Amino acid sequence: MLVAAAVCPCPPLLVPEVAAGAAPELDAARAACDEAVREVIAARPDLIVVVGEGPVTREHGQGTAGSFLPFGVDREVRLGAAPEGAEASEGRLPLSLSVGAWLLARAGWTGRVTGYEVQGDRSWPMNGEDGVHLAARADRVGLLVMGDGTACRSLKAPGYLDERAEGVDAAIAEALRNGDRDGFFADLDADLARELKISGRSPWQVMTGAFDEDETCRVLYEDAPYGVGYFVATWSS
Repeated sequence: MLVAAAVCPCPPLLVPEVAAGAAPELDAARAACDEAVREVIAARPDLIVVVGEGPVTREHGQGTAGSFLPFGVDREVRLGAAPEGAEASEGRLPLSLSVGAWLLARAGWTGRVTGYEVQGDRSWPMNGEDGVHLAARADRVGLLVMGDGTACRSLKAPGYLDERAEGVDAAIAEALRNGDRDGFFADLDADLARELKISGRSPWQVMTGAFDEDETCRVLYEDAPYGVGYFVATWSS
């Protein structure tokens, strides 16, 4: 069963070595992510599943590697330590899971971990069903859910300014705050998410499917540095 989840953004700039001189600009987001991950670990999960968007839908085993080399830093990160005797995975972590792996390593997690890469335009029923299956992977499951809101909050944002973005980000924050009781994530249109460059749609839907009702929810951080909506939240049973 799912006992706790942390929602975190996944920009490569969250990693100080990648951000370099701009690292202090995300100090508040980084601190909130650290707090959220600590809450999941404090729930004593038997398994943590890192969920994030990627080109395909597939699972990444413990020990799978990712890299920040595409962002100018020769830094490899692994999704926990590979089990003794296990063969090295041929796959590579997408950016979202690489940042998640970095957060878990930063928090000192040494327990079981797996990664779940999910396509951004996948349907709600499929994502919700995946959440149910992931929650049943162990007696106590924790999720680390990686994803950004809109990338269209300013003229200098990656997606330029879109007047719809601020309202959509406000709705995302409210859904994280109230446990998505109104089904906002399930109804979040894939075309709209693509137009506004939202990377959290499918991961948030997976999380929604994994939880039963009456979860306790907190938003620890909500802002749009660089014109991108970043959110940090915790959900617990």
